[in-house]
Amino acid sequence: MTAHLDGEIRDGRHHMQVRVYYEDTDFSGIVYHANYLRYMERGRTNHLRLMGAEQQALFEQTETEGTGFACVVRSMHLDILKPARMDDVLDIVTWPVAVKGASIMLAQEVRRGDDVLVKAEVRVAFISGGRAQPIPKSIRQLMKADLLS
Repeated sequence: MTAHLDGEIRDGRHHMQVRVYYEDTDFSGIVYHANYLRYMERGRTNHLRLMGAEQQALFEQTETEGTGFACVVRSMHLDILKPARMDDVLDIVTWPVAVKGASIMLAQEVRRGDDVLVKAEVRVAFISGGRAQPIPKSIRQLMKADLLS
């Protein structure tokens, strides 16, 4: 059942569905802009989880070997093209664009059917002890394998 909750990877892209609830909307009945960030965060987390790189497990593993490790958003560019509304079922799509040094560039889209509502470019940095660190080999291999799909 977890795989369904976490979405699925198809053609090198992670797809995860979310339904828009009343609590996600503003006074005008459209999705409040900050909620797109939440949807995309869930998409990135579940993308890693389905590839076998669950963030909590990675943190615990590296913590036992020294200082802890975390993934943090370094930068994000967001274009909101069309609004989503209550009861819409949205597809949050995530895929890697580039894997470099201590960061990964991801592309994300929020779709409703064939309509792209939101586009984002997200740079995720890997840090340990408060400083940027090279991406762990296991994640680098997973992401590069995904790029070749």
